[in-house]
Amino acid sequence: MSLSSRISAELRGDPVIWMIVALLAMFSIVIVYSSTGTLAFQYHQGDTGFFLMKHLLLLGFGLFLTYICYLMHPMRYSKIAATLFLLAIPLLVYTLALEGENQGRRWIEIPFVGLTFQTSDFAKLAVIIYLAKAISITEYIRDFNSAFLPVIIPVVIICGLIAPADLSTAILLFLTCMLMMFIGRVDMKYIGLLIMCMVMVFAVLIILGDFFPEIVRSNTWSARMREFNSNDGGYQVQHSMMAIASGGLIGLGPGNSLLRNSLPNPYNDFIFSTICEEYGLIGGVTIIGLYLLLLFRVARLVTNSSKGFSAMLALGLTLSMVIQALINVAVAVHLIPVTGQNLPLVSYGGTSLIFTCISFGIILSVSKNIEKLNMEGAAVD
Repeated sequence: MSLSSRISAELRGDPVIWMIVALLAMFSIVIVYSSTGTLAFQYHQGDTGFFLMKHLLLLGFGLFLTYICYLMHPMRYSKIAATLFLLAIPLLVYTLALEGENQGRRWIEIPFVGLTFQTSDFAKLAVIIYLAKAISITEYIRDFNSAFLPVIIPVVIICGLIAPADLSTAILLFLTCMLMMFIGRVDMKYIGLLIMCMVMVFAVLIILGDFFPEIVRSNTWSARMREFNSNDGGYQVQHSMMAIASGGLIGLGPGNSLLRNSLPNPYNDFIFSTICEEYGLIGGVTIIGLYLLLLFRVARLVTNSSKGFSAMLALGLTLSMVIQALINVAVAVHLIPVTGQNLPLVSYGGTSLIFTCISFGIILSVSKNIEKLNMEGAAVD
């Protein structure tokens, strides 16, 4: 058996999604190496290889988890949905307690390991799995009892606990859940009820921000809105737009960015600006195209599988990644205020990279399962 045949036999499912994972991962290595020069000079005497090696280790571990999650049957995630959701709540509460001691802290330290863990990434995955299960239980959700407690309350709780320290992630998760409810044929009045509940939660947080600024970062939200509404958009956006403009159509070439040392977080929040400067409009459009292609392939994949758990799970995880990518791009081109959202699987990072890889593994698991069931002529879960 040839190498290509062996790989094809081992990696089943949608080959286009596998290709998207591979391309994003390979591009991530190149652009992270190019954009972490500032970090290297600040913390490691200019040793750019340190951050490249760290990123390679994290990416390698993440892709290993992608393969492990791909091997698991999608319905296994349904069985642990409630457990993950219940675990996410105390983790977020604990993070909020740490936020009170050290403002701006969104992560916790893992004992005995010396690593940090961003709880909002875990909570985002947990609530998407939980919501996919809740929506898939019944064909149509039209009554209050099957919509409020099983669907709306869990989303409000998790988003409400994430929002004080990380409003952008809470909004991202809320948009994802709202779209999942719409696709899952939840009655529109309950989607409206979800929106009303989240508006009320946000209003309460604004009020609490005046009394507990060390926990609720409402001052930061206001500052970013003022900066966004200013004529120039602030220092970060100015340098981001300059980097994008200097790239032109084809870019300055790999590693030739001129503004990466003055651009804030060129390896994370503003990595899209670095991409455009080095690879031009062509590179930027290619990256956006890969995320949109992912959404198209997953939507096509689950079109004929009604709204079963597997379909809702894959769509939810894909929507989350694509919306996050579009938010990152929108910040870079000054369409929305600065949020702190990175580019999934491309940006330098720890927890976010790992959970993005896990999400891809689950999506590929669904793809493999749907392909298998379609071949057998069975109904998709």
